[in-house]
Amino acid sequence: MSERLRGINRLQTTLRLPLRHVTRVAMKTDSQGVTRRLLLADLAATEALGVQIAAGLRKGDAVALEGDLGAGKTTLARAILRALAVTESVPSPTFTLVQSYETPGLSVRHYDFYRILNPREIDELGLDEALEEGAALIEWPERAGDRLPEDALHVVLTTTGAQSRCADLSGPSRWAAYFTESALAH
Repeated sequence: MSERLRGINRLQTTLRLPLRHVTRVAMKTDSQGVTRRLLLADLAATEALGVQIAAGLRKGDAVALEGDLGAGKTTLARAILRALAVTESVPSPTFTLVQSYETPGLSVRHYDFYRILNPREIDELGLDEALEEGAALIEWPERAGDRLPEDALHVVLTTTGAQSRCADLSGPSRWAAYFTESALAH
């Protein structure tokens, strides 16, 4: 097991984030990719999902975080970054458009495209460079047009209650290993 995965496992154990509040609704895996629906009962379940995404994140990955205002996109991005051992403040990049983080073994840029009017503006924010150097977490990816990588992991968050969310995940089949019953139980 890599040092990064050991660190994530330690963090998950320390934070006591078993996915006991996550309900698996459906999963489909084929040669084209994986789709999965998870019901997240509370903040701890959202944080636990962030730990699982962080465990699979590698250089060149884009995680597209979709959902209405207040659906939990920034909360999930923070959970991913915390699981990657970011200890500094993780503000929403709504006004700065991008925040950069150096984690042990992976550079991560957190984007918010909410204020993007034209997908060409994304070229100026360095998304291609971010993916060459590390990974990218992207809020409001629907504004990226064709600039979003085809093999991005999509996480669509929907509010289902005061604290609960539904997370619909889809992406390359390699992500399926991070959302199995056994992976979610740890």
